[in-house]
Amino acid sequence: MFDVAVMAIKDITDDDGMVRLTISPVTAMSACPGCGTRSGRIHSRYHRRLADLPTSGRLVELVLLARRFFCYAVLCRRRVFTERFDPNVLAPWARRTARLDQVVHHLGLALGGRPAAALARRLMLPVSNDTLLRVVRRRGSPRIVPPTVIGVDDWAWRRNHRYGTLICDLERRRTIALLPDREPATTQAWLEQQPQVSIVARDRASGYALAVSKALPTATQVADRWHLMENASRAFLDAVRKSMRQIRTAVGATSIDPALLTAAERLQYEGYLRREDTNNAVQRLAKEGIPIKEIVRRTGHSRGLVRKILRGQGTDIFRTRESSLELHLLWLDQQWQAGHRNGTELWRRLSKEGFQGSLRVVTEWATRRRRADQMGVEALKRTPSARIIARLMTLGRDALTKAETVLVAAIEKGVPTIVEARTIIADFQGMIRRRSLADLAPWLERASPSMVASFVNGIVRDRAAVEEAITSPWSNGQTEGQITKLKLVKRQMYGRGKLDLLQARVIGAG
Repeated sequence: MFDVAVMAIKDITDDDGMVRLTISPVTAMSACPGCGTRSGRIHSRYHRRLADLPTSGRLVELVLLARRFFCYAVLCRRRVFTERFDPNVLAPWARRTARLDQVVHHLGLALGGRPAAALARRLMLPVSNDTLLRVVRRRGSPRIVPPTVIGVDDWAWRRNHRYGTLICDLERRRTIALLPDREPATTQAWLEQQPQVSIVARDRASGYALAVSKALPTATQVADRWHLMENASRAFLDAVRKSMRQIRTAVGATSIDPALLTAAERLQYEGYLRREDTNNAVQRLAKEGIPIKEIVRRTGHSRGLVRKILRGQGTDIFRTRESSLELHLLWLDQQWQAGHRNGTELWRRLSKEGFQGSLRVVTEWATRRRRADQMGVEALKRTPSARIIARLMTLGRDALTKAETVLVAAIEKGVPTIVEARTIIADFQGMIRRRSLADLAPWLERASPSMVASFVNGIVRDRAAVEEAITSPWSNGQTEGQITKLKLVKRQMYGRGKLDLLQARVIGAG
């Protein structure tokens, strides 16, 4: 239907840094786009101005002497049609040649709007950021090859507020679909259109498991190994949080004297007391047999908070974190022993040594050190946070300091249930690494009555997918990598790209 685009150059001019070529087609006839009938009778001529690739650092403009033809087909509704060319050379109504449009499209795919427009200007391709995104949207996403092994995982439009679903072809290692939400019905509708899928690797979310079971009942589901390892570590952290009262008793830090606290610590301690009052009120209502929904109505707290309290997941008294003074503590101790005990003066001297922190950090340290000298170090003993304790208990002893080793030994002696939970979690993670399916059944029997029983119950409910995770070579790691790529693309567009643009950039770039 399209003629080979053979052009004759009529004129070449160089005008203010722009090369302008006047060209005209040399074919005598053209085919009607409506009926395909070829015609050689010319109705009229007109000029089409086209942008082309630059040459020698100068813009190039093509002035095409296009023609209109009469169509003599009796049944064709067109009487006059414009000349058509090969789409690989020049598309209808286009203002750019196909090869230039291809470059613009790839710039938009790689960089988005404004960054691509800035690079295009340096490449002597004058195109706006809106045009770049318009080209990407117009070309859309290419057709996918029907997959047989896929990975499914969620991604955040806005973290903790709105999520979507990414589907990855694990065999070809590319994204094939982006869904606007992570509802089971949406995923199920997409999967029902792909009956050839035989293996689905997914995360631990029950929604995806339900969608796959309904849409592809014969497909094999594979739980993601990384999520299994991460869920196991989180289960141990929850066990430590539930045992914080016993841990404080074991390390001898059960009582706190408010008079010894700094201003920041006093605020944290007062918040802890308020949380304890809330916990006691919720637990008292639960002991009376009141359901969670009624507790939420009476107390005004969220359902998630009430569930967290009833599961024993309390919070720490103090938010222990690494201080910016860690690298300078030796120097501060030396200054303190030398008699320099003014916090402001210590901060001035420390700033000259390269310290980047604020004055308050140093004055808080000086206040604590002064009170420690007056009351004794034991009076100011602090229990690390649950997260720090969980990390110390899972590190090798050769990586701990002497003080940390003593702390871990005290916890292990005073709270043996934590040691049991740590052993169970370590055995599970070792089983995943060794890919030893034979150890799963004995592990489930041994771990059921432990402090990580909720994690064990989740493994039992998803046992078939967990067994496949241990034995199957497929996993969702590739999907996680594609989500990382999607996040990069989304942030390049400041989070304002809609689903069609994200699909065009992520899927089209593959």
